[in-house]
Amino acid sequence: MSLTTYAGKRNFKRTPEPVGKKKASASALSFVIQRHDASRLHYDFRLEVNGVLKSWAIPKGPSLNPKDKRLAVMVEDHPLAYGKFQGEIPEGNYGAGTVEIWDSGIYEPENVDDPSDYQHEIGKELKKGSLKFVLHGKKLKGSFALVQLKNGDGKNWLLIKHKDEFATDEYHIESIRKNKKTTTQKKETKSEAKAKTTAAPVRSVRSSNAKLEKYITPMMAHIREDSFDDPDWIYEIKWDGYRAIAEVNKKELKFYSRNGLSFDRLYPAVVDALAGIKDDVVLDGEVVVLDKNDKPSFQKLQQYGENRSLPLLYYVFDCLSYKGKDLTDLPLVERKKIAEKVIPKSNVLKYSDHVAGDGIAFFSNAVAMGLEGIIAKRADSKYYIGRRTYDWLKIKNHNTQEAVIAGYTEPRKSRKYFGALVLGMYEKGKLKYIGHTGTGFTEKILKDVYTKLQPSIREKSPFDTKVPINAPVTWVDPVHVCEIKFTEVTDEGILRHPVFMGLRIDKSAKEVDHLDVKVPKKNKSTDKTVKTSKTKKAAPIKSSSVKPDATKPVKKRGKDTSDEYNKIVKVEKHELKFTHLDKIYWPEEGITKGEVIDYYNSISKYILPYLKDRPQSLKRNPNGITDKGFFHKDAGDAAPDWVESIELYSDSAQKDIDYILCNNKATLLYLNNLGCIEINPWNSRTKNLDRPDYLVMDIDPSDKSTFEEVIDTAQAIKEVLDKAGASAFCKTSGASGLHIYVPLGAKYDYDQARSFAEIVASFTEEKLPKITTMERALNKRKNRIYLDYLQNKRGQTLASVYSLRPVPGATISTPLEWKEVKHGLSPSQFTMKTLPKRLEKKGDLFKGVLLKGIDMKKCLKRLGGG
Repeated sequence: MSLTTYAGKRNFKRTPEPVGKKKASASALSFVIQRHDASRLHYDFRLEVNGVLKSWAIPKGPSLNPKDKRLAVMVEDHPLAYGKFQGEIPEGNYGAGTVEIWDSGIYEPENVDDPSDYQHEIGKELKKGSLKFVLHGKKLKGSFALVQLKNGDGKNWLLIKHKDEFATDEYHIESIRKNKKTTTQKKETKSEAKAKTTAAPVRSVRSSNAKLEKYITPMMAHIREDSFDDPDWIYEIKWDGYRAIAEVNKKELKFYSRNGLSFDRLYPAVVDALAGIKDDVVLDGEVVVLDKNDKPSFQKLQQYGENRSLPLLYYVFDCLSYKGKDLTDLPLVERKKIAEKVIPKSNVLKYSDHVAGDGIAFFSNAVAMGLEGIIAKRADSKYYIGRRTYDWLKIKNHNTQEAVIAGYTEPRKSRKYFGALVLGMYEKGKLKYIGHTGTGFTEKILKDVYTKLQPSIREKSPFDTKVPINAPVTWVDPVHVCEIKFTEVTDEGILRHPVFMGLRIDKSAKEVDHLDVKVPKKNKSTDKTVKTSKTKKAAPIKSSSVKPDATKPVKKRGKDTSDEYNKIVKVEKHELKFTHLDKIYWPEEGITKGEVIDYYNSISKYILPYLKDRPQSLKRNPNGITDKGFFHKDAGDAAPDWVESIELYSDSAQKDIDYILCNNKATLLYLNNLGCIEINPWNSRTKNLDRPDYLVMDIDPSDKSTFEEVIDTAQAIKEVLDKAGASAFCKTSGASGLHIYVPLGAKYDYDQARSFAEIVASFTEEKLPKITTMERALNKRKNRIYLDYLQNKRGQTLASVYSLRPVPGATISTPLEWKEVKHGLSPSQFTMKTLPKRLEKKGDLFKGVLLKGIDMKKCLKRLGGG
């Protein structure tokens, strides 16, 4: 792709058009449509491809009507800089006439998941003469296609709108005929054109990501650990995004971060929506991207260029100025009323509502929904620009923290770019070490972060003191800030189990000067603790080699009654330190972390055969079942040397992951201490990773399904499998469903297992069409039970047999005799209290799953499948 033809047609001394050069394209590809009123009015459609704008002239203009197939004539490539050009091309020059930007935005090719493949795939499709793509513009949105006509010299294409939610029978563009000049029209004079411009003023928008010279620093909140009820306070959702100020007036629109970084180019959809506000106003709010579960996701926001299909919202929670009047001295609730009134109806702009007085219940609901937390605000508080005040308090559900990147360690094994980021925080003007993180990265994120850090490399450590790093380090200037999620903070102020969430572009390093959680006070007498009395219900962990000083209880710290208990024991010759054993995991039942460890210790001989040599996908709930928890697949640097692991490439994470193998009791209890309430193994073992030992039918009920219907579905599946001559084993999911396993003996690959499961599911659906479905999409299930046969995939996991589940009641995934699978059965029957006695009486009912597998060919013949 060359710009030679473009340059050859123009004399840049006589035309204001940009000279331009071929440039490397960004991950988010741009498009522009320019209304070109030349010898003939037409629209120039341009797509960014491999450093240039591929261009087509569309005589009639684009259409949102799928019935309209618009002729698009390919012209010479244009430079990327042309995408911002608008103005008058003087007479006597090529293309003389007026150029206006009619629409612009970003686009991506359809059916290409990895943004790094966009350029290559677009090039291939253009060569084939058929390109399908999705536009995210102000006027044109949704799916389109460019199709090359076979006649002629290959320059003629058709631009076609696909049928989707953005398609319409109307144009939604200005009438071309009305705007087209005729021979009887006289040319406007400069004074007439100026008069038109002043009659309809247009706000200028800064199209730059640079820092603004003048900006408003928002008011900030202090941290508080627990929520409270107070009639003089209001409570809002704490949005997990970028804080943003919007200044809208008749002449200019500015939209920027808390430190003055312009957001205009990053979030043009928000800028467009703000332009619809008629009055002069200054708003305070948060830019948020919702994930597929409609929950705010900072990670998705930070990677918004790759997630353009996800909803982008600007939640407004305050108004600082209205119609030129300063509102900062008004009470908060009055400012919020004005903010709600000035925001137009929009899919992008949203008013951030609140509740009054009921902070405890509001926080509980936020926790139940898995939200970031809440903000408590004094209802009559003034707005203090640039100040952190106790009139506003943030109460977090998840532990998150900004951290300064001080360096990175060498990568290990097959990982590229770096191993872990070294993290710091400013304390009294000096950088203090707070830990390092090597998890939370895809290969693309590793590359992006590495690239951003290269200009900041330095020879010496930015810390005044030596930091505990166990690999060679490349130090960098402490200027980049990232967001970290972690489980807790040690009494030395070190973040435990930190996970990288993304870079923060809205905060400077010097602003990272405090932790958003309280650091526990050191106990001067001893750091060691004993087992809590609450761990007596289950069989205790027995070890004759408990260290003598670990038998001394920690003294109470003043009025603090939340004693934490630790103990160090040897399990199978491996030393384990168990921490916070008195932490409550199930508030209603009063079950502690210590009891969870004791449960797994007592049933380890039963569960370990189903875990051995299987990669583990760690689901961690370190704060108990009220915390949504998170998945942590990578063993990471923190795992003890004796914990076995296997490094495998993950398609979903797009990187190599060091999966833990739970091959012994010591590893099982180590995982429990990490907060793994449930255990999630692969269906296949390391010797045959592509050949599962069994296939799984997951009976997944809707909210409206009864457990009797789940039982009926399990019996229907059993009837199909009996007809096929296939042995089957049933267990409770531990939640609301049932799982049916069919032994395969590692004789078939995942595709074969999934195909057989799909056949079984289809026969089952025929038997019970009113209550079951194979529809994966929630909106198409119509409150029916989902027959999930797609669990049969490499890397897919379900809770293991005998695994606890982080749900109310502390239920356990328990194997059943088929005679038990009948009406009256309830998953709540199987808990930490009842299961040990059941095992003593019935033994391991699931062991047949690991024995000889079925003959799939014979089974298919019996079902009539060949």
